[in-house]
Amino acid sequence: MQPMDVAALAFFALCWLFYEPLLKALGKRRGGGLINTDLTVIRTAWMRNMVGRENRFMDGQLLGQALNSSSFFASSNLILIAAIASAMFGGERTFRSASSLVVIQTSSRLLFEAQLSLVLITLARGLLDLIWAIRQMNYTIAAIGAVPVRVEDEKRHVFGDIVARLLNPALSSFNAGVRAYYFALAAAAWLFGPLAFIAATAGAVSLLVWRQRRSPAAGAIADLRRLLADT
Repeated sequence: MQPMDVAALAFFALCWLFYEPLLKALGKRRGGGLINTDLTVIRTAWMRNMVGRENRFMDGQLLGQALNSSSFFASSNLILIAAIASAMFGGERTFRSASSLVVIQTSSRLLFEAQLSLVLITLARGLLDLIWAIRQMNYTIAAIGAVPVRVEDEKRHVFGDIVARLLNPALSSFNAGVRAYYFALAAAAWLFGPLAFIAATAGAVSLLVWRQRRSPAAGAIADLRRLLADT
């Protein structure tokens, strides 16, 4: 492994490990304005409204959609992990086939396996996040089912906030699992050389931050959060 490969790997590790703490710090400094921060407020309002409804069929349907999405991404993730593991255990034949491609820059079988291992580790971490998201969503469903049909007005926010404390971490874990796909694509760029690896990592982080702060969806969600704060 060349020094440039080590530097690119270190840059990737820093971006991957410190992206979420950086995002949380930005959210606190700005007092909102990030999709994740604003959605925490919106989901809490949702759970408070849920407590005030006698018929919670719609809430169950919405949460079921989120659960289905998590299951879909987890299944897709598992298929990708199996494919990459198969390539890793393909031995010398897989390495020769890959290294014969002009666009692939890998100097040894050890480096090639390290490159695939990084993609595998990134996806595996994402799979664990998705599994944890699914479990927490099931806890949330149980909590919604346990909320009494009629709740006194002074206790609605209490019940809603407690259920939101289950729902918000569940969907945060789902976000982390989906985010692993971005970093897995960046890790796969290592196969095209360390410079491509660095560029793909920087691009993935930039895209994620832009979507959190500057995308049209971020603006609409921020407007909704402000409207909810005024009501």
